[in-house]
Amino acid sequence: MKEKINLYVDDLRDCPEGFVIARNIAQAKYYLENFQIETLSLDHDLGVDEQGNLIPTGYDLVKYICEKSLRAERIYLHTDNPVGRDNMYYTLLGAQKRGFIDADIKIYYYAITQNKYSDEVYENSIKLK
Repeated sequence: MKEKINLYVDDLRDCPEGFVIARNIAQAKYYLENFQIETLSLDHDLGVDEQGNLIPTGYDLVKYICEKSLRAERIYLHTDNPVGRDNMYYTLLGAQKRGFIDADIKIYYYAITQNKYSDEVYENSIKLK
């Protein structure tokens, strides 16, 4: 039996109490494949690399979840990107209707926790830009 966790996917925000943080898609995939996810909270924009190119987004993770039929009991979208939120939300709903992911997964259009930023995480992100 896999260990149960709550997973928070975000490159900048502070990790809420009771969650494990994944700062990028590779980390998120690891947790999704090796743990039982109770609550998954997703950001869309996950930063840029050293050359200023966008790195894979929460939407890329949503597509991966759908392709691999991965699951979380509940999925919340805490992104501030309205287009990214719509893309993730409607892709998840469409995948449920088509049977790619379980129909009993609860999908929420909003955040479960308050978005918080610490100075250290924010300052480190500014240095990369």
